[in-house]
Amino acid sequence: MSNQSLVDVNTATADELDQVPGLEGHGFEIVRYRGERGRFTDLRQLDEVPGLAGKADDGRASLTVGDA
Repeated sequence: MSNQSLVDVNTATADELDQVPGLEGHGFEIVRYRGERGRFTDLRQLDEVPGLAGKADDGRASLTVGDA
């Protein structure tokens, strides 16, 4: 999978995040969390987003934290 097809959790919009399997309906919370706590440095931090613990596992192959 090339980097071009990966969704960067640090730059994606809520709508873009909602398109990732396992994140449907959680894009807003991810963007809000990112705004409050800063950039993600590891995909495991998605488990800290309210309501998302354990749900992002299916989509992790489609995600990146960019140049964190």
